[in-house]
Amino acid sequence: MKWFSHIGKQASRLASMELFRYIGPGFFVTVGFIDPGNWVTNVAAGSMFGYKLLWVVTLSTVILIVVQHNAAHLGIVTGLCLSEAASKYFKPWLRVLMLGSAMVACVATALAELLGAAIGLNMLTGLPLVAGAVLSAFFSAWMLFSKNYQRLEKWIMGFVSLIGLAFVFEIWLADVSWAQTAIGWVTPTFPLGALTVIMGVLGAVVMPHNIFLHSEVIQSRQWNAQGTDVIEKQLKYEFLDTLTGMGAGWAINSAMIIVAAAVFYKNGIVVNELPQVTLTLEPIFGKASAVVFALGLLFAGLSSSVTASMAGGSVFAGIFIEPFDINDPHSRIGLGITLIGALAAIMLLSDPFKGILWSQVALSMQLPLTIIPLILLTSSKKVMGEYANKPYGAIVLWIVGLIVIGLNIALLVDMAL
Repeated sequence: MKWFSHIGKQASRLASMELFRYIGPGFFVTVGFIDPGNWVTNVAAGSMFGYKLLWVVTLSTVILIVVQHNAAHLGIVTGLCLSEAASKYFKPWLRVLMLGSAMVACVATALAELLGAAIGLNMLTGLPLVAGAVLSAFFSAWMLFSKNYQRLEKWIMGFVSLIGLAFVFEIWLADVSWAQTAIGWVTPTFPLGALTVIMGVLGAVVMPHNIFLHSEVIQSRQWNAQGTDVIEKQLKYEFLDTLTGMGAGWAINSAMIIVAAAVFYKNGIVVNELPQVTLTLEPIFGKASAVVFALGLLFAGLSSSVTASMAGGSVFAGIFIEPFDINDPHSRIGLGITLIGALAAIMLLSDPFKGILWSQVALSMQLPLTIIPLILLTSSKKVMGEYANKPYGAIVLWIVGLIVIGLNIALLVDMAL
């Protein structure tokens, strides 16, 4: 019996070890929605509307899991990232519309990441925002030129853990109303003037560049070339990876709103600049709270600017049906467009906080142009073969797409009034 018990334990251990071979891409992508853009939108949501917009994080995370899972499947089965697949299978007009707007989304994302890192540097050293953004852009490029994506995954996971733990731990010190929190998570409400913030939160969680990036990171491992058994195994573990990573993101984003509601909304304070958030950390770190917050913001900005830059390179390279490769000129051009475009936009901003908020709104407006083509690709037997979406899966995806489109239409109507 002891021998069988030993064998069982060994088998369990080997299964666990095997699982960790497949864990990584989901967490790599997670950093994209625990970035300065999320900090701004979540703090704005919590300080302006208390716990009432927590449902947006819940809805956005459900949408995110469905969409990212689908994007990962595309990469696993076809060995193509989303941009490559769109270039290979779509007509020119749809390809231009989808990938052109995706490049704009990558620039908007990088704007928030570089600006967030620059604000962190400014708080630590007094360095002007533009200079800080330029330094952050150089850091992102340097990280990508290291060419070691799996090592990069470990760095990203470390950054996510440090940032998230600070906010989750703060919950236990803040005077949180858990009854209002529970209601907020599951009860959709649309307070007067909240639609812009709602769309900002949606765009900050379900980010177009992350959809492209997830398929890129997955396809770079070329599981499709290793046979049906490997594809089946990867499809099995990928959902767990995605669910775990996105679940961690939901907890951290929720924590940001909850802390902002408990510290700011409760006291009638509306946050309009990121350094104000240092007040949430004072109970833990006292006078050092500003330094701790600035370091967290810097780490968040730097790590997420790497993923935004990689996504820009992936989207542009995909136009030429090529995978992301830092040695390839198309990938480098995409990276350059992303970082230089973001730096140019930063130089034109007069209000960094509002600039980051509106960049996230822009992401939400691009989402339909990414999600709908993704549904068409993953529901096509020509593209996915036997792994094409089943009817019920396609229905779920179309419901997700219609929700995003409906919210965008509501925002446009609200802006026009």
